[in-house]
Amino acid sequence: MESAMETGHARVPEALASEKTKKGSKTRSRRRWRKGKAKASRLTNTMDLRTMTQSLVTLAEDNMAFFSSQGPGETARRLWDVFAGIREQALGLEPPLGHLLGKAHLFDLDAETPANGFRSLVHTARCCLAHLLHKSRYVAANRRSIFFRTSHNLAELEAYLAALTQLRALAYYAQRLLDTNQPGRLFFEGDERLIADFLREYVTLHKGCFYGRCLGFQFTPAIRPFLQTISIGLVSFGEHYKRNETGLGVTASSLFTSGRFAIDPELRGAEFERITQNLDVHFWKAFWNITEIEVLSSLANMASATVRVSRLLSLPPEAFEMPLTADPKLTVTISPALAHTGPGPVLVRLISYDLREGQDSKELSSLVKSEGPRSLELRPRPQQAPRSRSLVVHIHGGGFVAQTSKSHEPYLKSWAQELGAPILSIDYSLAPEAPFPRALEECFYAYCWAVKHCALLGSTGERICLAGDSAGGNLCFTVSLRAAAYGVRVPDGIMAAYPATMLQSTASPSRLLSLMDPLLPLSVLSKCVSAYAGGETEDHSDSDQKALGMMGLVRRDTALLLRDLRLNASSWLNSFLELSKHKAHTNLVPVVEPMRRSVSEAALAQPEGPLGTDSLKSLTLHDLSLKGSSETSENPELSLSAETLASSTPSDVNFLLQSEGTVEAAKAQEEMSTKDRSRGVGAAFPEGFHPRRSSQGATRMPLYSSPIAKNPFMSPLLAPDSMLQSLPPVHIVGPEIRLPVPSSLRPRSAGPRSSALLRPRGSGPHPPPSGTTASQFPAFSLPNLEVG
Repeated sequence: MESAMETGHARVPEALASEKTKKGSKTRSRRRWRKGKAKASRLTNTMDLRTMTQSLVTLAEDNMAFFSSQGPGETARRLWDVFAGIREQALGLEPPLGHLLGKAHLFDLDAETPANGFRSLVHTARCCLAHLLHKSRYVAANRRSIFFRTSHNLAELEAYLAALTQLRALAYYAQRLLDTNQPGRLFFEGDERLIADFLREYVTLHKGCFYGRCLGFQFTPAIRPFLQTISIGLVSFGEHYKRNETGLGVTASSLFTSGRFAIDPELRGAEFERITQNLDVHFWKAFWNITEIEVLSSLANMASATVRVSRLLSLPPEAFEMPLTADPKLTVTISPALAHTGPGPVLVRLISYDLREGQDSKELSSLVKSEGPRSLELRPRPQQAPRSRSLVVHIHGGGFVAQTSKSHEPYLKSWAQELGAPILSIDYSLAPEAPFPRALEECFYAYCWAVKHCALLGSTGERICLAGDSAGGNLCFTVSLRAAAYGVRVPDGIMAAYPATMLQSTASPSRLLSLMDPLLPLSVLSKCVSAYAGGETEDHSDSDQKALGMMGLVRRDTALLLRDLRLNASSWLNSFLELSKHKAHTNLVPVVEPMRRSVSEAALAQPEGPLGTDSLKSLTLHDLSLKGSSETSENPELSLSAETLASSTPSDVNFLLQSEGTVEAAKAQEEMSTKDRSRGVGAAFPEGFHPRRSSQGATRMPLYSSPIAKNPFMSPLLAPDSMLQSLPPVHIVGPEIRLPVPSSLRPRSAGPRSSALLRPRGSGPHPPPSGTTASQFPAFSLPNLEVG
């Protein structure tokens, strides 16, 4: 017995050692796989376009020969078709990409900054080719293995083939713009018919392939999980939009139904395209304002830096005087915002890591607006830090239609800690309720108030910086231009993260790249800018929410969420029982193929038309209901239950469906004559090439008919050189490439290799220090702001 126990004890270390060996083997295997993938990625990055294309064509032909010898099976035929398509598209894509590379250097800022929209488009196409090259090598090496996942690899190859086809169309568009536009111009300035045709072509192109399996393929792999999470949340939120209105209920309900979009990338891509094509600006306002929910903002603040001061201030709409920079003895009157809604208070948020002199004064305390428990973050302390020499005035982004300083507060607290300077974030009025120029007037008023009362904010005002992202970056530029026009102090520098500087209708490489933008496609941007320009009307459907208030919304949404959980559980149980009865009945009848198929399998089995139209999964619920009663009875999984339809209002079900006008526009687009198409950008396509078309119908982009978008205080890129010269030093932060100055902000009088696009002021009371350029912010350090 003792010997048995000793043997058992001896086997335990052996088992542990064996388990450790297995884990170590798996770890080494994964490490070798990652190293091999990284090596392949480095190899494809160093390849020239010609070599990459020839390698891909050779692999495609080898795989075609193999699968053609595998018999007449459906899977082998589809694999042969996909590799034949890869070969055709790769050979067709090489000439236009080579043409773009031959002229892309003309648009570089300088020899040390080889970056512009044409290069980005070529880089995106190379990323797609590189992925297909890697996948083709994998198929060639593992196609005989019993562990080869045929359906998975086939779906991925078909998805990237669709993306490659659309990229080829974009390359032809870019080539047409490059040949038609004036030399050295990124933005097209010419025949309006070409711009209109470009926008029409953009709307009709299929985009869902870029939001499914291929989502974010052009970016670094580290950011792809984040983009997938955003896209899954977006389509889940869109499914529940206007059922419980906005708020906690929609957010929580979306979490319970997001699983099917996570496991079916094609369905996610089709839904993403349908949402971006059809939903109005009020949906995007609701989605982007999720971070404004009290629960989520409180969780974000718990993880952020702790500051001594975080107060919401209400600036009264009172005019005041500001000295002129040319002659401080003279003053100019700064009036409160008046556009659209008349004078009203402007809300700003003061954030400071330390309690500084002036921040606990009675004058500032009289401006504090109560936020409930949040206003208690400031506690009297015996010691005060001296006033900072610097002040940051922050303007948040959100497409001019969404968000406030509350959702940006977590990273502003980190800025306040690292910079050692107070930050004043402006809560400007949002479109469409308050269109242009209301936001500009409020931001300019708050900026001038901060300059005049910087002592109350804990700063001496020696250095004042404007900082903003996206729409906030646009307002940073326009506030500076307005300050220069008034003759008052211009900020000492601007930090703009991916700012919107051109809101006018035009065709450019950046517009082409927006076709696959995972966060802000051109169709969404058009809705936001249209609202900012006054083209969208206010949505009065949420008047009951405003009456309820935040806590009322939380209570209401919680009740709705519990109701939905109860109803969904009951519906699931009933469906399960009905399905069990149906299975018991169908057991008596022979079944040719499985009753349930995933959406991906159903779509892959659906034949495509001659123009590569979308598959079954892109059909709307309304489209599926039109299949007829016979098809509905044969495919119970593709129909809505009578209980669900009976309990839904028309707005619940049809909020994404095309209107009659949209259907008529789609029919008119289909009936467009060959002669009209030959004059448009579609004429850039060679004979026999047809890009994939969207099945979501044509939608219009109303912002491009608004002449107000040409206003330099709305599109600062269109400002004359005399206005651009008044801007302070500018630091631009981009998502992947950090440019000292954006190539899109080149003054029209400058050549294609101008070294200064936004030039610092050479004279005046605040000239830049010697040795600084337009890309530097004098004596200011903004850490952790550079991405990529």
